[in-house]
Amino acid sequence: MKRTCTSCFSGKILIPGFAAFLILWALSLISPLPASAAEAVQIANETASDEAVLPFFLTHPAPSPDGQSVVFSFEGDLWQVPVSGGVASRLTGMPGEETHPRFSPDGRWVAFSGELDGNTSVYLKPVGGGDIRRLTWHDGSNLVNSWSWDSQHVRFSSDRYNYIDAYEVSISGDTPRRLMNSHFFNLPHDVAQHPDTGDFFFTDTWESFRFYERKRYRGPFNPVIRSYNPETDVYTAHTVHDGKNMWPSIDRSGVVYYTSDAYNGEYNLFRLGADGLEQLTHFDRSVKFPQVSADGSVVVFELDYQLWAYDVAQAEARRIPVQITRTPVLGLPVSFEVAGNITAFDVSPDGKKLAFVARGELFVSDAEGRFVRQMPTRSDERVGEVIWLNDEDLLYTQTLAGYFNLFRMRATGDGPEMKLTELSLHHRNLRLSPDAESVAYFRGRTEVMRFDPARNQSRLLLEDELWTFRNSTLRWSPDSRWVAFNAYRFFERDIIVHEISGGQTLNLTRTGVTENTPFWSADSRYLYFSTDRIQPVFPRGNTAADIWRMALTPQAAPLRLDRFDALFTEGGSTDTEVRVEIETDRLHERWEQITRHSGNQTGPFVVVDGEKQTVIYGSAHDGSGFHLWKTVLEPFKSPETTKIDGTRNAGTDIVTAGGSQFLLISGNIHKLDLNRNNTERIRIEHRFSRNLMNEFSQMFFETWANLEENFYEENFHGQDWHALRDYYAQFLPHLNSRANLRRLTNDLLGELNSSHMGFNTRGDEENVFLNARTLATGILFRNDDPFVVERILHGSNAELAGLQAVVQPGDMLRAVNGVRVNPEGNRERYFSTAEAGTPRELELTFARGRAEYPVRVQSQTSGSLQNLFYDEWERSRQHKVDEITGERVAYIHMRNMGAGSLRHFQQEIARQFVHRDALILDLRYNRGGNVHDDVIQTLSRAPYLNWQFRSGALADQPNFAPAGKPIVVLINEQSLSDAEMTTAGLRELGLGTLIGMPTYRWIIFTTAMGLVDGSSHRLPAWGVFDFEGNNLELTGVTPHIEIRNSFHDLLHGRDPQLERAFEYLREQGVSFGE
Repeated sequence: MKRTCTSCFSGKILIPGFAAFLILWALSLISPLPASAAEAVQIANETASDEAVLPFFLTHPAPSPDGQSVVFSFEGDLWQVPVSGGVASRLTGMPGEETHPRFSPDGRWVAFSGELDGNTSVYLKPVGGGDIRRLTWHDGSNLVNSWSWDSQHVRFSSDRYNYIDAYEVSISGDTPRRLMNSHFFNLPHDVAQHPDTGDFFFTDTWESFRFYERKRYRGPFNPVIRSYNPETDVYTAHTVHDGKNMWPSIDRSGVVYYTSDAYNGEYNLFRLGADGLEQLTHFDRSVKFPQVSADGSVVVFELDYQLWAYDVAQAEARRIPVQITRTPVLGLPVSFEVAGNITAFDVSPDGKKLAFVARGELFVSDAEGRFVRQMPTRSDERVGEVIWLNDEDLLYTQTLAGYFNLFRMRATGDGPEMKLTELSLHHRNLRLSPDAESVAYFRGRTEVMRFDPARNQSRLLLEDELWTFRNSTLRWSPDSRWVAFNAYRFFERDIIVHEISGGQTLNLTRTGVTENTPFWSADSRYLYFSTDRIQPVFPRGNTAADIWRMALTPQAAPLRLDRFDALFTEGGSTDTEVRVEIETDRLHERWEQITRHSGNQTGPFVVVDGEKQTVIYGSAHDGSGFHLWKTVLEPFKSPETTKIDGTRNAGTDIVTAGGSQFLLISGNIHKLDLNRNNTERIRIEHRFSRNLMNEFSQMFFETWANLEENFYEENFHGQDWHALRDYYAQFLPHLNSRANLRRLTNDLLGELNSSHMGFNTRGDEENVFLNARTLATGILFRNDDPFVVERILHGSNAELAGLQAVVQPGDMLRAVNGVRVNPEGNRERYFSTAEAGTPRELELTFARGRAEYPVRVQSQTSGSLQNLFYDEWERSRQHKVDEITGERVAYIHMRNMGAGSLRHFQQEIARQFVHRDALILDLRYNRGGNVHDDVIQTLSRAPYLNWQFRSGALADQPNFAPAGKPIVVLINEQSLSDAEMTTAGLRELGLGTLIGMPTYRWIIFTTAMGLVDGSSHRLPAWGVFDFEGNNLELTGVTPHIEIRNSFHDLLHGRDPQLERAFEYLREQGVSFGE
């Protein structure tokens, strides 16, 4: 067999010169220019070329049945081009994105998925011309997969019932039906039918559907090419490679083509035929979305955002040279308002001027916001923070190739921008000292820095574990001699103070919980902060922190007699030099609690007026949402606590200038009036423009830099992170939509083979005018007779309305809100509405025999039905355990590791377990959270004594002691994230026997990092390791007893894992009362 060329491109990449310059300038700041990018620059700068610039971000190709042409998606529309290349013609121009096109085998139709009404629905376009028809009317996501071989039905995947399942709809537009009537936890998608046997080929994991960008995953939830025949009930797994095998496609002779990463960790094209498996391509970049023509002559696919074709007869792959009309739009200016978009600000020392940042641009105005000037910062970068050094100079952070560095500029905007640093480290949390002679800030993961404005120089103050996110604000002492900040100790924050001149560093707290956001009182006597004092912040976050203060030196309480004597003392100057002194001996005894509210109190800020100290903080303890509150402390008076009006969702980083306080609320600067107890918005009416091409590129590099500086594993799972940046950056000049950016950045992140990863972005330009919704009721209809009632779903609005006593199985739907239904049409169309505001009341007419009758029911969302189907599965497991064990074994399923599931778990321990002899804790299909420690602590409780009332029964102490009885924990390949952490802990502590399959390998703790336009990306920053040093992200947790529930088992309602749990408990001597 002839081997395919291993290079990614058969020709050159052409990048427009100026855009290439911007991208490659950014790359040159932090690493040598890569060869591929250097070649791109050389080509971009050629003054003449005979080769046309080929477009990028062409995706989801589908060949015609004869292999002569290709339909594909480009910039949200469908286009068609000869497979040999040439000028492409546009086929669609609907609002939203059109993707996943598929030719019918007879060549008459193209089915595709479109977003005309805000939902992803299936549409049908005649190849010879004519109107586009809509085939599905459900508000789930409906993605076209393939066709029936008689060209009468379109197969698609949809999340309308569960996470994903396979359906078909006829070209006449009847009601879709489920192809395999799958179990709730089976996830078949990318379905293609064998022309001879009728077998449906598919894959069924998240890794092939939602996370196909993630490369090199190895684990029990890897995608396998499978097939199932509903007629013969034959199920087969066709691939054994433990990596990713995806996107099956079948030709008319029954040959299956798909991609696999078995060769080199990249997706390459494989073939499954009568002679077994055969690798067809050997690219060092990944093949995506392959589709074979019906006649088997050609397989088209996407490679490096362009279209390729594999000639089956010649065993050769080549790029399809597509010429297409493209209108570059990202380079056009887009107008924005300052109002509502301010993310950082400062007030000049004289109180007359504002400096603020809106959507990455820097502005200066008068204190009332009437006269605004935009500063001449770099238009292709992002400004992060800004402070006034004096009444004329600004210090700010701005990105360079993704990293925030220091810059300086005259506030008039008429001087040059001074670049003060040029490092691959984030500079952040700028704070000017009270004497205006120094700026303290954080740099990188470990460095506390001091900037000298007079010399424009920085020096290192100290190193500590800071992290580059979730930092508290640095706070200078009132005498400018000390700086206070938080550093991490075992994931919790201690309060550290550092003396600038002497170099002394003190840890003032040294507890096992977090003391957060220190703030010096202006009289130098106290340091305020927030803390729970009992519960650590990680992993669940603060839930009950109050505001505290520590006296830095012993403070005697004022005496009333002294105050009386002072009435007869002549007044004099009370000015005293403020100097901070810290006496560390018995410091912990000088802590004083200021607030005693429910919930969380955060971010203290203190205003001192003589002996009165006003403590401002954020709280939601009154149930009205997060607001700012103030507690006034004054000698000989009880503390007074008041909510500050107009501060809902206000930030707690308050700025003081000219004796006034300012803060941000919902992207606007407000002035705080503590006397009137309210705020007044400073109305800044100013518009400015941004270039989205520059903004998208900046977000790409910042995302990369955030991962470079913070990814939990310093070797990046064996990948060259710098080389990957350079590779993907070469496509930035070809972006022309937010969808392109979303795809490119997620592909970059997917290279790390990391869970909990993703880049999320949404812009107003992607909004569609229509927004249809499905009005669900809980009345379920037959799959094969879609207007005939099958049953009423337990817990649904229909059941709550008592309709199970009225509407019977076999009854036929006749009308919806007075509109007679067409039994040959699509039932879902009658339950689709474009009206805003569900739920709404429905009047349905049913027929039983010849008699018709009406019922009324309030609608509910289609998504709510998914939860009810999940509830049904849980009840079925509970019923089975109760039935088999005679209610001698408790059963608890946790669908996630969130607070709600934890409460359910604890309630069921109290309800069931106290009366039973063993426990089955089911963590299968658990999607994680952060309550592992609570679960483990509960299960760790062992009985330690009995107690008894006179003549009463002996009772254990404590009442709930699970560790004293047999425990089985069920896990499978869909137990992920915190479920894996919980399972690892239970295994390490010997708290139960694990039965099932190894866990997903999806356990990293992450945070979200915000970007300039509100986009964000996940940042896996904390790894999880067992005591042998195994990284659970790469190894998962292995059960004591391994047993699989196959796709076929679930299809037929079998549960071998639960059956094995019964068997094990019997082996342990647990009697089932049989």
